[in-house]
Amino acid sequence: MAEFAYMDAYLTVNSVDLSDHLRSSQLNGSGDTLDKTAMGQTARTFLVGLLNWSLSLEFNDDLAASDVDVTLYNAFKGRVAVPIAWRADNDTISATNPELQFNSLVNEYNIGGSVGALATKSVNWQVDGDVTRDTTP
Repeated sequence: MAEFAYMDAYLTVNSVDLSDHLRSSQLNGSGDTLDKTAMGQTARTFLVGLLNWSLSLEFNDDLAASDVDVTLYNAFKGRVAVPIAWRADNDTISATNPELQFNSLVNEYNIGGSVGALATKSVNWQVDGDVTRDTTP
């Protein structure tokens, strides 16, 4: 896969496929910057410490059984990290379409909106642990 339009992502939350309701998704990673400068150096030097990941998602809401609302509500009420799987394209896992797998703490849930507006859910979750990049189908 070369350049592409982000149009058909794959996402499961706690093994429930929510791809058909996903409007946007972004996995954000950062690392602690540790100063390792020692005496005698003339410029600061650094290394990356612990990694920190977070996940931002937006869905078209759906109150049907086994869909967006109940999946996110149950994960939020469960108070434990749930498995997430994400691919840029809803096609087979491959070297050019890797699947990112991780556990996320569902620490945010919302419902509601404005009169006449499309019902959506936007959440930002903390990833619990590291992210694995799988390229084998």
